[in-house]
Amino acid sequence: MRVMVVEDDEDLRFAIAAELRGRGLDVDTSPDLGGVDRALARARYDCAVFDRMLPDGDAIHYVQEQRRRGLAVPVLFLTARDAPADRVAGFAHGGDDYLVKPFANAELTARVFALCRRSGAARPSVLRHADLELDCARHEARRAGVLLTLSGKEFAVLEYLAAHVGQVVSRADLIEHCWDAESDPVANVVDSVVRHLRRKLHDPELIHTVPGHGYRLGSS
Repeated sequence: MRVMVVEDDEDLRFAIAAELRGRGLDVDTSPDLGGVDRALARARYDCAVFDRMLPDGDAIHYVQEQRRRGLAVPVLFLTARDAPADRVAGFAHGGDDYLVKPFANAELTARVFALCRRSGAARPSVLRHADLELDCARHEARRAGVLLTLSGKEFAVLEYLAAHVGQVVSRADLIEHCWDAESDPVANVVDSVVRHLRRKLHDPELIHTVPGHGYRLGSS
């Protein structure tokens, strides 16, 4: 799952991103609304977290305009403004949740995961192929009923392949959907993750290399 965090306070932006990445989410960040425009043009997000008062404007007006243009990403507003009228304004302008500063990291994380689940409600929460089963909500993978110990990145790559079972997925696709914009990975990092996945999945092999194109999840 991928999250956008828009916060002009550098220390808070770093802390939020570190907390969410520590929970296995891919996180892109921006200190202003201009960066959000660029990010939305290149990636799909499961949730966006906006500080309300940013250097280039009040985020509720930005979100309201993006909603008019078809933005469907669930939005959580962060703000020090805790008056009931401010909360109502946040929801009225397209927000899905509203959290007042200062907040506990655990509460922020719980709210972000709830919004991510809402974003993915149309997608199956459990993916299955042959004897492989992925519980996307719990971030658990099993092969022949045996729980696998996967890193966050390994699970993300396997989840993306399982969501496109039978299709050839390029390394560029995996980088776009499984790494955040700040990681700047290279293609051989993808190969390394796939190599570790193959070892942990054991035989018979499920992830197949398609020379010159990428990878495909399938029984043969």
